[in-house]
Amino acid sequence: MQITALVIAALAAVAIIGLGLRFLLQPRQATLAFGIPADSVRGLTAIKGVRDITSGVLVLVVWAAAGTGPLGWALLAAAITPIADAVIVLTNGGKLSAALGIHGVTAVLLIAAGLVLVLV
Repeated sequence: MQITALVIAALAAVAIIGLGLRFLLQPRQATLAFGIPADSVRGLTAIKGVRDITSGVLVLVVWAAAGTGPLGWALLAAAITPIADAVIVLTNGGKLSAALGIHGVTAVLLIAAGLVLVLV
């Protein structure tokens, strides 16, 4: 039973990574396949909002369930998001100050805290 659950978890992880890649590589088709119009700003911001909430909850669950070492690893993995957000801002006409001041600082803080928790 546990092996089955682990296989499902691994498949789900790979699938969600694939879906994320599709949103990056084929945004219109991925948005339509998600079930909303490709130009729905409200729909896209709702998607982002739910994923941000989930990311925060996941970090708290890892901390509560597994302790500070795994929390550090989770923070290091979570740093992918603000790094990518900074790149997205810069490659879509956004301000350098937002890319670095919001997303860059967030990434640095997550990496620093993650490293401290992993190495201590």
